[in-house]
Amino acid sequence: MKLRIVSSRKEIDVLNPREKMVHLAFRASNVDFLNLMKRCPGLRAVQVPPSYLRTMSAAIRGFLEMQGIELLAGDVWGHRKDIDEYFVVPDAALDLIKSMDRTGVPAQQIASEVQKDARIGEDLVKFIARTEAAA
Repeated sequence: MKLRIVSSRKEIDVLNPREKMVHLAFRASNVDFLNLMKRCPGLRAVQVPPSYLRTMSAAIRGFLEMQGIELLAGDVWGHRKDIDEYFVVPDAALDLIKSMDRTGVPAQQIASEVQKDARIGEDLVKFIARTEAAA
């Protein structure tokens, strides 16, 4: 599983329309979110830094929810965009999430366990557990 890292609003116009998950590494405006949804119609999740999530408008939150797009809080620790434009969730972390979810471990406990090792955000871990369990 991978997240496309978007560092500026200029990158929205050149995104692959088939992107499913993106991390916005800049403070996006409501217009940026609308352009992102228009550019990537199959978008399932948008991750933003926790500091930005706290100050986001209720209007864009509601609009994302209406479109079925999950808004996740989180950072991409240690990622270097100059090397790769995607942040890839390690296979070991995916396997651990799936395994723990299948055995009935609560989402919060899965998140705290996986966060320690994989250094991915709690919301992303919960999202993976929900979507992989449904798949």
